[in-house]
Amino acid sequence: MAAAAHTDPSAPHTPVLLEPILKACAPISGTWLDGTFGAGGYTRALLDAGADRVIAVDRDPLAFEMAQDWIAQYGDRLVLQHGVFSKMDNYGQDLDGVVLDLGVSSMQLDLAERGFSFMRDGPLDMRMSQEGPTAADIVNNAEEEEIANILFQYGEERASRRIASAILRARAEAPITRTLKLSKVVEGCLPRAKPGQSHPATRSFQALRIAVNNEYGELFEGLMAAERALKPGGLLAVVTFHSVEDRMVKRFLTARSGSGGNANRYVPEQITEAPQFTIKSRKAISADADELAANPRSRSAKLRIGTRTDAPSGTIDAKSIGMPMTKGAK
Repeated sequence: MAAAAHTDPSAPHTPVLLEPILKACAPISGTWLDGTFGAGGYTRALLDAGADRVIAVDRDPLAFEMAQDWIAQYGDRLVLQHGVFSKMDNYGQDLDGVVLDLGVSSMQLDLAERGFSFMRDGPLDMRMSQEGPTAADIVNNAEEEEIANILFQYGEERASRRIASAILRARAEAPITRTLKLSKVVEGCLPRAKPGQSHPATRSFQALRIAVNNEYGELFEGLMAAERALKPGGLLAVVTFHSVEDRMVKRFLTARSGSGGNANRYVPEQITEAPQFTIKSRKAISADADELAANPRSRSAKLRIGTRTDAPSGTIDAKSIGMPMTKGAK
């Protein structure tokens, strides 16, 4: 899910909030894992900054195909790992650092045949791994309530029930297999966007993409996997692009650092386990004026960093960090 500014592999690629990551994590050394390889921007920067080795993980085989013209220069310092970052502790242990960029890759958005974009006609796919059920499978086979719950919980779409009803009416006439057809169905349920507003189908497409790729589940499992994989003193750096993911990362680090506080001052303080992380900064790091001017997409990006302690890894409930669930959505 790493963010890419373009799909030309020969053009320079600068990931969002790269300089703040390198500055906050300096000096860069040892073994790092880039859980969202994408166009390779973070991986290359970490290697160039002094990392001895980077394990680059991506679920999309296209990412590694596009990197073939430059990976040789790093030799055995670069390890390509096809897979999901939720299993990163299977790919490496005693890591010095983990970086995750949860933005959607433009190399996926720009390819109409991948089915991510509501602006380009293509098959309604949206699979980052190019395996498993597609968005078309959900749209054409799921019950109306399930579709509405996905749109509401994952896309925060207030018109979720209206859109789900329209989807069922449309698919009764013919299966919805193309991106622009679904986009038109959604557009028909919402007011025309005013200048400066996002496209009416933005939230619905986001919700379906998240559902198809289990993005929130991957993030939760990935945070826990990072806790298991990092060595004491290892750094976890996560860049998010919308409020739900940022909330999950913030609450995870707060809970695992033991800094959640006592909600009721009249209740005796509970004895808790030793904290697994310390937090670099209570406030999320955002792009500065120079980066905002160079890359408007960085406007919504937030960076949070935690440092692993020597406490044993443990478990935490997904609901406690605000992970959206589709069951029981209103």
